[in-house]
Amino acid sequence: MVMQWANRAGCIATVCVAAVLAARVVYAHDASRHFTIDADGERNCTRLLASGNPDYPPYLWPAESDRNHLIGAAADFLKRVGEAAGVEIEVVNTGSWGRVQQNMRDGSIDMIAGAFLTIPRLQYMDYFFPAFQGTRTVIWTRDNVDINYRQWPDLRGLEGLTVINNSFGQEFDAYAKGNLTIREVPSLEQGLHMLERNRAEYVIYEEFPGKAIAARANIKGIRSYDVPVSTENLYLAMSHKSPCNTGALRGRIAQALFKLVSEDVMSDMLEASIARWGNRTN
Repeated sequence: MVMQWANRAGCIATVCVAAVLAARVVYAHDASRHFTIDADGERNCTRLLASGNPDYPPYLWPAESDRNHLIGAAADFLKRVGEAAGVEIEVVNTGSWGRVQQNMRDGSIDMIAGAFLTIPRLQYMDYFFPAFQGTRTVIWTRDNVDINYRQWPDLRGLEGLTVINNSFGQEFDAYAKGNLTIREVPSLEQGLHMLERNRAEYVIYEEFPGKAIAARANIKGIRSYDVPVSTENLYLAMSHKSPCNTGALRGRIAQALFKLVSEDVMSDMLEASIARWGNRTN
């Protein structure tokens, strides 16, 4: 990239390269954002890139003023963790939840701001403990339909929807794979609209994000069931392929996480995030 730029600019390549290396910090593009690179070409791990599910209010959603970044309670919490650990963490919007997980597999982002714990994900990311938030996954149907949901087998024979690459806990995921018919759609809003239009019999998704998306998209005539499909925890995680994934940095992040969870800072952040989502402001 430097050589191509140098040639277009009409300068001698070796002079241009030397000028770049003389700078304290330069920026190298990955597929979607900037990593910070030291003059010797190594990653500067005082600044990390994180992402997450962009369709996940009040935890995460794209900022209206800059859709390249995600805002919400999970983003606020991760930034606080970074401050306490002595690193800057930028929460960027790299696309769909499926794309974000691929970014974690290939190391083009460093962290995820909120993921359930599953065995397959352990193959490409390290989880930080404790969890920073608990969630409830519920069944959504049209409000004029009662599937009498009480337990997982009640969903057998019904056509369900969920978001691509979503997980609702290892145990339910395994049961669903062998017993249920659940199609995947790119976004929760699309899935709820399909439910509203009678193109599916139920949607499975978390309670808080489902209510938030339905309200903002003005989706009418749907309901959720009181009995949860699962109750899961949200964790921070770091990519195995991140050059910044070292024992020393993981230790600092884990200590910061433990302190903030102990102080229950997420409660205030979640309340503020719900208000911000409802007001449609950044």
